[in-house]
Amino acid sequence: MSPFNLQMVTAEREILSRDVDLMVVPGIEGEMTILSRHAPLLTQVKPGEIRVRSGEEEWLIAISGGFLEVGGNRAVILADAAERAEEIDISRAEAALKRAEERLEHRGEHVDLGRALAALSRAEARVRAYRRYSQRTGVPGHRS
Repeated sequence: MSPFNLQMVTAEREILSRDVDLMVVPGIEGEMTILSRHAPLLTQVKPGEIRVRSGEEEWLIAISGGFLEVGGNRAVILADAAERAEEIDISRAEAALKRAEERLEHRGEHVDLGRALAALSRAEARVRAYRRYSQRTGVPGHRS
């Protein structure tokens, strides 16, 4: 499998920049697998988990949304927010998930449903990415 260049950035920092073999991204119409020489593409990325593989190495990245551009054997993700799974503070992620669930469960008239659902999606993505990472590496992970 021939590699392509991937650059993933947020407004604050570079998350990943290297040649990779494949990437699986949560697109707005479902999961997309990007390989070398993929057709040109510009699409929105929804909150979820990105899986990136290069040889035997694999990275899991939680993303809160953003945009993906593919062309010229290169992919660029401009993310609203993103974290590699090994960087996630699982206690904070689980607390954010619990808060988001409680906000939706006990929402009053002053709770913005769209924002509450977006917070839930972001928290779920972070927890899922960390749990998959901890299962793969044997790093202890919390269970809620």
